[in-house]
Amino acid sequence: MTYAVVVRDAAVLAVCRGFSFGDAARAVGVSDRTVGVWWRDSIGMPVDRRQKPVSDPLRPDSVPGRGLTLEERIEIQSGVRAGLSQRAIGRLIGRDQSVISRELGRHRGVDGGYHAAAAELSAQRDRRRPKEFKLLANPALAAQVTEWMDDGWSPKLIAMILENDHPDDQTWQVSHETIYQALYVQGRGQLRQDLARQLSTGRSSRKSRDGAAKRSPSPFKDALKISQRPAEAEDRAIPGHWEGDLILGAGNRSAIGTLVERTTRFTILLHLPDCHTADEVARAMISEMSKLPGHLRRSITWDRGTELARYADIQLDLQAPVYFCDPHSPWQRGTNENTNRLLRHWFTKGSDLSTWTAESIRSVADKLNARPRPTLELRTPAQALNEFLLAA
Repeated sequence: MTYAVVVRDAAVLAVCRGFSFGDAARAVGVSDRTVGVWWRDSIGMPVDRRQKPVSDPLRPDSVPGRGLTLEERIEIQSGVRAGLSQRAIGRLIGRDQSVISRELGRHRGVDGGYHAAAAELSAQRDRRRPKEFKLLANPALAAQVTEWMDDGWSPKLIAMILENDHPDDQTWQVSHETIYQALYVQGRGQLRQDLARQLSTGRSSRKSRDGAAKRSPSPFKDALKISQRPAEAEDRAIPGHWEGDLILGAGNRSAIGTLVERTTRFTILLHLPDCHTADEVARAMISEMSKLPGHLRRSITWDRGTELARYADIQLDLQAPVYFCDPHSPWQRGTNENTNRLLRHWFTKGSDLSTWTAESIRSVADKLNARPRPTLELRTPAQALNEFLLAA
């Protein structure tokens, strides 16, 4: 390390400890202007006299905590200048490589170098509370978040896109939790209050998780899990394995049941005109699926909705095992989820599904089963099912 670098580090450390440029210059024997140039060109942040000066690593009261200490940052600085790898630097100070990587990513200087004293001061400023809310500090960011939410983007997606588009600019990154707070927490107010209605949940306030412990025991404690489903259902080799769910209407007050055969994508719709309780869903499913030949009732896979709490009766009457997805894993019924998206062309979100008659629902199913599918080489589900029945 050259003498000039040593002098510069000493001057920067003095400023970080609360010295003025003049005092730091006199301490190392250079001009005030030189110290100012070193500070601004290497560190790139203004001097804030309200900030607590960095501590002396040799003082007895400098007790290491969870974060990096100034002494550790000095070791990192030495390792970087010696050309050591992040893993090697981590071993020297007893820290994981990821800690070194994050430290260098956050606190490199404007010149691309790492300066221990300035990194310590920057870390102190980052820990200052209360911190300025990011969407207040960056109105352009708030405007972008608003625009994307108006287009139906979720907070999680917005956070991911911002991180991808601005990987090196923390001022243009915001977590999905910050967006939720801006929507729901009083006093934030950076985003329009009506944006909460753009969320898929449509809630105007956050839902408490406190009620989870008060729920009654799950009716699916002894049910078959999707991991127990036979391999033939997974690879779609043999027809007869079905996936089901409900399409819900406005306020969840009305519903239509959907059943999709995994191999042929043939769809059966369940008419639920009065309610969608477990008794009504079981009745409708048994009624419709009893019309199928036995070799087309090999299994049924459903979400863990209480509407299928009577699954034992369904298994007994249809002689078909009912398997349940893992909690919060709708993707495990991907065929049914994709089909429900197609059905929303007719059963629009927010509409009253109780107005649909059994005949009109059957007509919709016929139209969907007559629709060519790329996954079936442009055959229709009805053709695919008919070919199987003829072969059988």
